[in-house]
Amino acid sequence: MRKHKAFTLIELLVVIAIIAILAAILFPVFARARERAQMTACLNNMKQLGLAVMQYTDDHEQVLPPSTNYNIPKGERAHIWTGMVLPYIKSEDVYSCPSVPGAGFARGWDERNKGTIGYTAATAIDASQAEGFPNAARLAAIREPARTPLFGDTPTGPLSGKYRGYVFDPYVSPTNPTDPRLSPPLIADTDLVKDSPLSPGELKPLYARHGGKGDNSGRVTLLFADGHAKAYTASAILAQEKGANLLWRFR
Repeated sequence: MRKHKAFTLIELLVVIAIIAILAAILFPVFARARERAQMTACLNNMKQLGLAVMQYTDDHEQVLPPSTNYNIPKGERAHIWTGMVLPYIKSEDVYSCPSVPGAGFARGWDERNKGTIGYTAATAIDASQAEGFPNAARLAAIREPARTPLFGDTPTGPLSGKYRGYVFDPYVSPTNPTDPRLSPPLIADTDLVKDSPLSPGELKPLYARHGGKGDNSGRVTLLFADGHAKAYTASAILAQEKGANLLWRFR
């Protein structure tokens, strides 16, 4: 009778060690590939939002939809930008970054915290000029559209926690002394809203959520006024003219 040769304990331990080594090598690779796929999907969603904004401007004499129109009642659809461009896009899923579990659609002012893709507050309208400008922004105000972001990743969370994910604001951060247009919004690869002592009006940051490690090496996806989308690290954006060299304030 033929005898079957069994594994020795040492051979079994060697096989287990090899499997563990392969898993340690491959799991991070798979995680990075998944993160890149989610970031690409986020960029594609932003591109669709950018097309919707351009279609809106075509129908409104080159006037950009305001991120917030503080001059009209909060209950109206046109109070925040999400409802204003919805007829041009017709899909609530496009408003969210796929890498955010349970992300939702900021249907109106009472759900403004749900956004994970924010629109620039440089378009906001406010007669008091407390959180916006007295007049609507026109497309012609954007002198260098290839360097001017309109959309970016934003943190989401409970409304009671001061989250305003539908918008980011480049006018609440320190001003660049050489060129104010270079002044970025508050940004990090950690959630700046969580436990922040600042008021909601002083926050409205970007969130470099893609691959974030807490050292600002995480990337934020941005959609520019010329229609192209690209991801940048938080550190590159914070470096301003020495890094990403983007223009944020166009009014």
